[in-house]
Amino acid sequence: MSRTRIKICGLTRPQDVRAAVDAGADAIGFVFYPPSPRHVSFDQAAELAALLPPFVTAVGLFVNPDPGFVDEALRRVPLQLLQFHGDEAEADCARYGRPWIRAARVRAGVDLLEFAACHPGARGILLDAFVEGYGGGGKTFDWSLIPAGLDRPLILSGGLDPENVREAVRRVRPWAVDVSSGVEVAKGIKDAAMMAAFIAGVRDADG
Repeated sequence: MSRTRIKICGLTRPQDVRAAVDAGADAIGFVFYPPSPRHVSFDQAAELAALLPPFVTAVGLFVNPDPGFVDEALRRVPLQLLQFHGDEAEADCARYGRPWIRAARVRAGVDLLEFAACHPGARGILLDAFVEGYGGGGKTFDWSLIPAGLDRPLILSGGLDPENVREAVRRVRPWAVDVSSGVEVAKGIKDAAMMAAFIAGVRDADG
């Protein structure tokens, strides 16, 4: 079996970054969307990103950002990957010259193959639940809506937690999984034991 990659998103504290890395996370997500309770400033994100060892990716999450805002983030935070979670078009995502992934909000009637085709430069397509506003709201979606034939690495998100991630990986076989609220004790506050259990569940499903 191939190894499912793991991103833990919405970290706000140094101890949580260290615990995520120690548990085996492949990527750490920093939320640059001010309405989010997991939002971090550029200074906070820079301090947290400085804790990451080699080969753990720092990901910046944006929602319909002003280009100058992203430019400032890139100047001040050592981000290796950009994640766009709003209504951004291909050109909006590609303008920064950095690798990027695009989030799709999944519900019946959304053509994910067409969505991927509209974002040919995306390194991966992240699938999240459709809720009011942006982000998945900690909700799962119907995994049977995922079509065969996506031509990009699939990143599964939306309501994943230590209890359901084994089934998710076994059923969907994504390239990667992305978790935020499913390993929290409060919004933006991660739990080291829950992160370790989540990652152990992924590894168990990998076989």
